[in-house]
Order: sequence, then C-alpha cells, then structure tokens
Amino acid sequence: MTIPTPETVTMQRVLGRRTLWAYGVIAAALLTLIALGHDGRRLGQLMALALPGLVWLLWPVSSPMLHRLRTGFVWLWVMGFALDGVVRAYLLHTYQAASDSSFIQTAAANTNGREASEYLSMHWRAMLLWSVALLVAGLVVGRYAGRGARASMVLPRRAVTSLCMATLVLGSVGYLIEPWRRLHPALFWTQWSESVDKLRAGWADQQEVRKRALARATFTAPTMAQEGPSTVVLVITDSVNRDNLALYGYQRATTPRLLAQKAQLQNQLLVVRNAWSVDASTLPSLRNMFLFGLPPTENPQHVLALARAAGYKVWWMSNHDDIAIAQQHGMLADVLKSVNRTPGRAGASLDGELLDDVQQALEDSAERKLIVVHLMGAHPHYSLRFPEGANPFDEQIDEVEESLEGSGRPAWVRRLRHEYDAALLYQDFVVSETLEMTRKVGPVDGYRAWMYLSDHGQEVGHVGNYAGHSRSTASGYRIPTVIWHNSETEAYRPGMGGRPFRTDWAGWTIADLLKIHWTGDATDRNVLADNYRWQAPTLPVQVESFED
Repeated sequence: MTIPTPETVTMQRVLGRRTLWAYGVIAAALLTLIALGHDGRRLGQLMALALPGLVWLLWPVSSPMLHRLRTGFVWLWVMGFALDGVVRAYLLHTYQAASDSSFIQTAAANTNGREASEYLSMHWRAMLLWSVALLVAGLVVGRYAGRGARASMVLPRRAVTSLCMATLVLGSVGYLIEPWRRLHPALFWTQWSESVDKLRAGWADQQEVRKRALARATFTAPTMAQEGPSTVVLVITDSVNRDNLALYGYQRATTPRLLAQKAQLQNQLLVVRNAWSVDASTLPSLRNMFLFGLPPTENPQHVLALARAAGYKVWWMSNHDDIAIAQQHGMLADVLKSVNRTPGRAGASLDGELLDDVQQALEDSAERKLIVVHLMGAHPHYSLRFPEGANPFDEQIDEVEESLEGSGRPAWVRRLRHEYDAALLYQDFVVSETLEMTRKVGPVDGYRAWMYLSDHGQEVGHVGNYAGHSRSTASGYRIPTVIWHNSETEAYRPGMGGRPFRTDWAGWTIADLLKIHWTGDATDRNVLADNYRWQAPTLPVQVESFED
C-alpha cells in the first residue's frame, strides 16, 4: 500500500476544494440564468428544482467513463434551465408577456414554418444577443462541470454533507409540491406545447362554432332601421399607428389622398382623433371587434352573423394567409376571397391587389352588401408593404429624421421608420381607393357607408430602439379610425371626432352603420350615438388620457 506524501494530500485537498468551487460557480450561473426569466418567489422555486441535479458533482467517482457521463448530465441539466430562463427573458423583454400567456400561446399556435423564418429575419439582432448569453453560459458550465469529485480527491466532509443535505431537502420540497413541480422546464414546455396544439385543434373545429353563431343571430331576428339598398364597406388594416398619419398631424405626407377626401367631404367624413385598440396583436383584436368585446361566457353575437341574418350578403376579402382569422371570421361570410397565396403573414402580395375584388363586390346585384376588406397594412416586414422603389422617405433628411437622430435612434431603427412610413403612404392609396369606390361604384341609389380602422398600432422608434408589435408602449394601441356615410341628413356634428373610441366596442358602431337593431343592442357603446358613454379600457401600458 502506497502512503500518500504530504504534497499529494495537499493537492488532493486543493482538488476537493476546486470541486466545491465548481459547484458554487455552476449554482451561481444557474441563479443568474433563472433570474433572467423569473423573479420573486418563482426564482426560489426554480432553484429548488435545479440544484438537486448538481449533487452528483460532489459524489466521488473513479471511472473515466462515469466521469464523462456525469459531466454531460450536469451540463444538459443546467442548460435546460438556462434555455428556459433565456426564452422567458426574451419574451418578457420583447413582448412584456409571460411565456404561458394567451398572447404568446396564440401567436405560437398561429405560426407556421414560413412565418418562423420571417420572424427570425426580423428579430435576429435581439435573438443573437440572447443566444450569445446562452453560449457563454454553456461554455462556463461545461468547463466547471468537468471538475466533479474524483475518488482520489479529499473533500471537506462536513461542508459536502451539509451542502448535499440542504440541496436534497430543498429539492424534495420542490418536487413534492405540484405548483413548484410544474415550473420544471421539461414539464412546463411539454404542457405549453400541448396547450398550443389544443388551441390549433380548437380552430380546426370552428365549423360548429360558426353554425351556432349563425343560429344565434337568426334566432335574435335582427331588423333593419331603414328599407332599401344598403352597402357598407369595412376596411381593417394591420399595424397602423395613427401618429404616423398626416391625417392626424404627422410631419410626413403619408396620407395625401385621405386629406384631400377630408377636405372634399367635410362633415360627412368623420376622423376619430382618439381611437385606441385594446389589444396589441391581430387575433384578439379581431375577436373583440366582431364579438362586441364580450367574453365567450356571454355567448356574444358575431357582427357578420348578424349582418347575414338581417339580409346582407357578406364578403370577406383578405391579404392575410391566416388560418385562424379565416376560421373565426372569414368563413362566416357568403364570399371568401384571399389574394395572398403565400403562407406567412409577411407574404409579399400588395394590398392593392384586393381593389378589383372590392369593385366586383360593389357591382354585385345584392340589395344589401357588407364588404369586409382585411389588409396587411404595415405589418412587418415593412419593406414588403409597398411597391419596389416607392419609398420617398428613404435617406431623406426631414423633421422626422432629425427628431429620430436627436433621440438617439440607431440607423436600423431610422431605416425601419422610413419603410414604415412608405408602407403607410401606400396604404393611403389603397384605403382612399376603397372609399372612392364605395361612393361611386355600383348602383347610385340607396344608403352607403364606409369605415376604416386598424387592428392595433406599431412601435417604430417612437419611445425606444425597437420596431414591431408592442404591448409595453402606447404606440402599440394608437390607431386611426375614419367613418363616412352618404346620408346628408346625418352629417357628423362638430366635436364628435374628439370622442375617444376603443376597438372592442367597434362592433356596436359597425352595427349602427349597417342600420341593424336587435335585442341586446347597446347603443351607449356606439361612438356615433347620442347616448355614447365612454369607459376607459385597462391596457398593459399606462395611458394618462385617452383624449386630446
């Protein structure tokens, strides 16, 4: 038997302390990574679940193969929690939303492979930053995971025993308590994936939901407030912030056509100055818009079902290749048309391609017509929302450019603002054309009305170095709303444009334009009604006032 020399014993003790140091470094790295995506009580709960996987580092092994196996296990274990923390942190930073929120799950359920690649090309900078953080963590953990206890080391028994006991007791508590256990990345993301799949399955089973909506509307027996022909055109655009429209005072000439029509039509064209969406993404906004902002438990009417029950022929025209939107709304129409044949919300088809279909619908012989036109608007990618070479704001030094530069906005944000404004200029052409056609195409007699609004806004360097959907800034909710009708006896009164408006009440205003009445009609939520009573919505962002 070989008696170890004092130098050997000293070295074995040094290596033993290095094992404890490695345990501490990895635990600190775990705490940092978990803290990125969790805070408060959940931070402690996740640490309780994560630390037991590190105990093996303190168990001496002699086999080189077992040592490599342990190193790989600890690395995978820690990086599982690290990936969870980084993903949650990215979602919180980008969308101010928890990963298990309906906002995130709905977006995931409504995303296909093409959309995912488009999303990557749009947000690669932020994702690269978080990926680098994850890579650095992986290198650090990999280095220290290889310093686990070996049979030849001398470990401080009391310290190791206390550390193991504390870790295992805390871990046992974590795994025994179900609310804690469900936070484990393996369980959480498995259940998250199942929830997303159930959401998709629910959309696939929308046919029965549509049947019930039509039956409910028919049973209500809506009536028309006036006889004769009636044509209503509803134009819904995507991601348009009213702050970027010259119609609302923006410094750039983004709406020359609408401004000209406002000057021509005077009090027949109502520009609602204080219009707000209550949702920062398309699906919940459209749901609120067409279901009167009411919860599913109240079995709300659907605007399109009511229109059909009242005798309207309904068109749904879309430049969105979106299964969820078509299932929930579009397929309630008599006629469903889509000009976008490319999967993905960033398809390159231009909104102007819908204008021929709008004209055909206006020329249809039906006595009552509701034509819904759902545009891509200024949805990212902005550069795909206008014809090539049609960006007059590119490299233009004007008030907007100087303001952005003065606010410290980087070049890439300023470039996206130029593209965004060019998309709005093109939208001005498309939207104003729908108004012009509503006024002049088809039979000249009868009642006609037109309404234009956006589903939500967009943050493009207004308050930060960011471009895209935003739940954390008012820009994500500030939208345009413009209304016209040809009834000379019902010109909009001065001051009506200053009324605040919210999209989850839009259904009441659309029903008013359709001249539909039914049991349960709430006129005090119709921005055009004499008895309109405003109630401020609760938004994720603080808004001092919803009025000028």
